[in-house]
Amino acid sequence: MARLPPGLARGPDEEPRCAWSLATPEYVRYHDQEWGWPSADEIPLFEKLCLEGFQSGLSWLTILRKRPAFRAGFAGFDPDRLAQFDARDVARLLRDEGIVRHRGKIEAAIENARRLRALREEVGSFAGHVWRFEPAASARPRRLTRAALRALTSTSESTALSKDLRRRGFRFVGPTTVYAFMQAKGLVNDHLEGCCARPWVERARELFTRPAAP
Repeated sequence: MARLPPGLARGPDEEPRCAWSLATPEYVRYHDQEWGWPSADEIPLFEKLCLEGFQSGLSWLTILRKRPAFRAGFAGFDPDRLAQFDARDVARLLRDEGIVRHRGKIEAAIENARRLRALREEVGSFAGHVWRFEPAASARPRRLTRAALRALTSTSESTALSKDLRRRGFRFVGPTTVYAFMQAKGLVNDHLEGCCARPWVERARELFTRPAAP
């Protein structure tokens, strides 16, 4: 069997995958079925932006395993419901052992819901606004190797989106956090060359209808 390039490893079905995804079965499912698949739905986009903020300083596996509790505690990350949370909800969430009990991050998620509603009122669509920052094909590496990916912890596009969101009052949305969000929600395809999921995601991106820009 041919040796795989750096950053790839064979999964349980012997197909090559991004090596990070083979740490646990949860990661394999997340890698194959979610990571990089494009989305234009407001709630999944907002949920991921919030959860990336909660991940700061932690592993994504920790957040992934707690995601059902996060969804239960944060009204399914419906911005219109979450924006109504008050101090009693913050106190309730700080007692919830199923989530990451960090006051600043909890309050940021609630405030971000309010900021999203304001953005929506201004420009019409959170999804359409976010997808305005999708990098052009010419800005992407010609071949996405492990070395190329290591240089992409943030990009000019993630920095621009981060600045835009922070100007609007969003919190825990630094350039690195925003780039992880862009990777996860399909604004870029960062599955490595040779990963079995890369062509699946690339085909999905080709067929994907970008939400109308404001």
